[in-house]
Amino acid sequence: MWIVIDGYNLIRRSPRLALLDRRDMEEGRNALLTILAAYRRLKGHRITVIFDGWERGEIREQVKLTAGLQVVFSRRGERADQTIVRFIQQAPSGAVVVTSDRALADEVLRTGAMVLLAEEFHERLDLALREGSENEFQKDDDVDSELPETRRPKGPARRPSKQAKRRISTLKRL
Repeated sequence: MWIVIDGYNLIRRSPRLALLDRRDMEEGRNALLTILAAYRRLKGHRITVIFDGWERGEIREQVKLTAGLQVVFSRRGERADQTIVRFIQQAPSGAVVVTSDRALADEVLRTGAMVLLAEEFHERLDLALREGSENEFQKDDDVDSELPETRRPKGPARRPSKQAKRRISTLKRL
């Protein structure tokens, strides 16, 4: 799975990262990249983080690889949103864009990619990192074996749409 993240949007939607960002933008970016690198090690997803270089960026788009993450700064005069849409248009199906920017989300949905709100992704990120650190210190063999099997209720099932099934499937992999 390829996850494309609107970097500053995610930072500013996270209380902890927003605090660092207000102190120093670079500190906020580095904290986000550190968290995402740990998440990538746990999950193995391809992750691209795109930051806005609109006003202070270089003439050319800056792309670098940091701890297995592709980090992109849009070129001067181009907003991160435009860069994200350009990346997604070239993406294979199944890409997920993390943003809470409604205009960007609408544009991404038109390309066929999935959108995940920054707040929701941040919660999943924290949960995955907590579970990952817990699993390092405990064995899970006796936890699952003690749970009784649950029965599924009988009756007509309400089937989700194809789009809902795709979203559910994608979210399970995050």
